[in-house]
Amino acid sequence: MGWIAIKMLTGDRVKFIGLLFGIGFSTLLITQQLTIFVNLLLRGGAAVEAVSTANVWVMDPVSRTPDLASPMPDTALDRVRGVPGVAWAVPLIRANAVVKTAGGDLEGVSVVGVDDATLIGLPRTMLYGTADALAEPDAVFVDGVGSERLFGVGSDPIGTRLELNDQRAIVRGVVDVNPTFTSTVVLYTRYSNALKYVPGTRNRLTFVIARAAPGVTPDALAARIAAQTGLKARTSQEFARDGVDFIIENTGIPINFGITVVLGFVVGVAIVGLTFSLFIRDNIKQFGALKAIGVTNAKIRGMVATQAGLVGLVGYAIGLFLATLFIVIGTSGTGGAFKGFFIPWQIPVMTAVIVLVMIMLTGWLALRSVLKTEPAEVFR
Repeated sequence: MGWIAIKMLTGDRVKFIGLLFGIGFSTLLITQQLTIFVNLLLRGGAAVEAVSTANVWVMDPVSRTPDLASPMPDTALDRVRGVPGVAWAVPLIRANAVVKTAGGDLEGVSVVGVDDATLIGLPRTMLYGTADALAEPDAVFVDGVGSERLFGVGSDPIGTRLELNDQRAIVRGVVDVNPTFTSTVVLYTRYSNALKYVPGTRNRLTFVIARAAPGVTPDALAARIAAQTGLKARTSQEFARDGVDFIIENTGIPINFGITVVLGFVVGVAIVGLTFSLFIRDNIKQFGALKAIGVTNAKIRGMVATQAGLVGLVGYAIGLFLATLFIVIGTSGTGGAFKGFFIPWQIPVMTAVIVLVMIMLTGWLALRSVLKTEPAEVFR
């Protein structure tokens, strides 16, 4: 009976394609929107994850995220270094500035000042240049996505002179790092250079990044630093999560993406339900004939379930393939809009559950008319 059900389904190609389109479109929309939503949230912690060597971040108690922080006095560095269990601690500046390119264009940037001696805080992967070049006078490194925004795709920025807050800066390297949530161009330089690039204020130190000594957990060290210094100390995982929570609590992104996902489900149910109902109506005499020769309602349910399952499986596969293709093209394209994006395994599973609910609902609605069909109708 399953083979007969499939032949009935594929016999009407227009409606079969319409069913696949409904499931595929819903799968594509839901998977794509959930993927973008999750990756946008993860960008809230991208600045923390870029510093992989540190596992504790120390900041002013009012600071909330890497992009929303209040500077501290320089004495905070020595206070953190004096806490037992600290293997090392280095300063980090993260502040906003304005850069003027050689072409005269203005661009808002984020200046990150890393430790002069160790360069801790600098991303590990270099696209162009070497880390040693940061020791040159007025040297700055630019992130890969920011380089495309400032100088254009495919250009070689090495040696380009910039005007950074009325100070000279020369691009000596390009680093590979995922964009933050604000997608601001990031310029890396030595801590001593950052002091002259960012606006002068009484307090200049944004963060102290540290690593726990062997035998000391980051959680224990963070609690110890907070107790002894009065500063706010968070582990890297906690501070990255703070950036994600800030986006959730202070933007309309969760609501907007949630509405889109719901609309994808509703549109899928409407298209599939309508098309499936038309398919059943057009084949109602065939189902009546099957009943007339003794096919039970249980087997009829199995036939409809086979048809719905086939449509759901093929449509889901098509939609998932298109969503994956969309992300792959986006991550490999220019501009860095989807740089670092990936599809977590939970999203295809969640989409599969939504598609299953969709086909069960539409299949149940279509099955009602089949079960009500009398065998005598085929002879009328």
